[in-house]
Amino acid sequence: MADKMIKITLVKSTAGRLVKQQRTVEALGLRKIGQTVVKKDNECTRGMIFTVKHLVEVSEA
Repeated sequence: MADKMIKITLVKSTAGRLVKQQRTVEALGLRKIGQTVVKKDNECTRGMIFTVKHLVEVSEA
């Protein structure tokens, strides 16, 4: 069975945010506002998204 994938889009800037949040956004592979990445939907990715949920939008891929 194929792994589920999710699209993560950066919608707000990381400027002025906590260093942990900035590093998490960078670890997700996001650098610019409006940039979208596709990642596997697993517990690790979901935990990272939870940390920066106010900065990103998530949808099914």
